[in-house]
Parts: sequence; C-alpha cells; structure tokens
Amino acid sequence: MSTILKNRITSIDFLRGTIMIIMALDHVRDYLYSGSFFYDPLDLTKTSGILFFTRWITHFCAPIFMLLAGTSAYLIGQKKTKKSYPYSW
Repeated sequence: MSTILKNRITSIDFLRGTIMIIMALDHVRDYLYSGSFFYDPLDLTKTSGILFFTRWITHFCAPIFMLLAGTSAYLIGQKKTKKSYPYSW
C-alpha cells in the first residue's frame, strides 16, 4: 500500500477532488434551490453574489477535470512499457 501512495501526485488528486465537490454543490443547488427553476443564476438582475459565483466557477470545472484526466493518463503511460499493455498493436 505504501508504494502506491508514494507514486501518486497528491496535488492532482486534491485538485480533482476539489473540482468534484464544486460540481456536486452546483448540481445540488440546481435541484434544491427553488429559484433555479424560474431564472438563470447568471442573470445579474435576479441573482445574489454567492449564487452567481457558484454557478460561474463551475464553468471552469469540466475543462480542468479533463485536463487532469489527460495528465494522469499521460503519467501512467510514461511508467508502463509496451509489454505491460494487455493488447499489442
């Protein structure tokens, strides 16, 4: 177990987890806040500052999450040899 933890980059895991929490909060807000059915949270004439910010910040979550997924896949690919893959092309 300790070898697995030594080979992980904790900053990638921490950022990915933070983004997942922000997206989960946005989804919960979308279903539990009654005003979300009547107006857009990005409409500055009808929204509050915190509501606007929580919706605005989620626009960055998906691209960052995909960037981290690609970074993780690249780092895993650098550690493996061609013989360690189950299929040889």
